[in-house]
Amino acid sequence: MLVLMGIPVKALIALELRWLSLKKRVQHHYLANMKISTRFLLMFFVALGIIFMCVYQPAHLFGMEFEVRVINGFSNNSSLPLVIWCISQQDGDMGGRALQEGDDFGWRLKTNIWGNSHYLCTMKWDAKRRSFDAFKVPRDSQRCAPLNKCSWLVKEDGFYFSSDEVNWKKDFSWY
Repeated sequence: MLVLMGIPVKALIALELRWLSLKKRVQHHYLANMKISTRFLLMFFVALGIIFMCVYQPAHLFGMEFEVRVINGFSNNSSLPLVIWCISQQDGDMGGRALQEGDDFGWRLKTNIWGNSHYLCTMKWDAKRRSFDAFKVPRDSQRCAPLNKCSWLVKEDGFYFSSDEVNWKKDFSWY
């Protein structure tokens, strides 16, 4: 019988095997708990992100509805209509319209989850031509509130914006 430091070698080998077995079980248990903890943390942060989006930016998560309206505000263009042509990433080509004095072209939209809804219109009257963003989420989601209405009044000297169609503010000129 072999003896090492007063302990039989056979007993040392058995003790070492038990130690390795215990070590493996502890490591397996630790790794399993670590996987559960990682999954829990991941789910926690995803839930926290969804709650944050619902509370602070509901328009981006669920989509908000807006009404956009472009009005021909010319005072003397009865012989030449204001031509408008609009396109968007969501709805594609929305077609063209010829608006006489006081006529309007409007549509309803729902913002998408990515918050990049964009409606571009091109206006033409006589020799004047101008493209503009009729609706763009980063710019309009707040300024069209609280009625969720974005209105444009197109006049001889430029484009006017209003969120209530009472208070108009000149946004830009034709050129």
